[in-house]
Amino acid sequence: MTSQRDRIGSLESRMEELEATIRGLTEELVDANQRIRELEQAREAEEEEESSQAEEAKSDESKDETDNEESSGSESGDDIIVA
Repeated sequence: MTSQRDRIGSLESRMEELEATIRGLTEELVDANQRIRELEQAREAEEEEESSQAEEAKSDESKDETDNEESSGSESGDDIIVA
């Protein structure tokens, strides 16, 4: 009977160790998932910022081209020819 009690005690001890391991791994998994979400949000924000900067650069280029065309056109259009 003592060996059965020892075996039960050993199994209970082993089960407690396994439960502690599971708790620890669960906490690590939750922390890892949270960190992954934070990194994904940071990456998305960075991509949005890069995208908006690229759009601003394109917009500025288009505006400069339009301004240059208007300036060129207005110079020749302002000349008055008198006959």
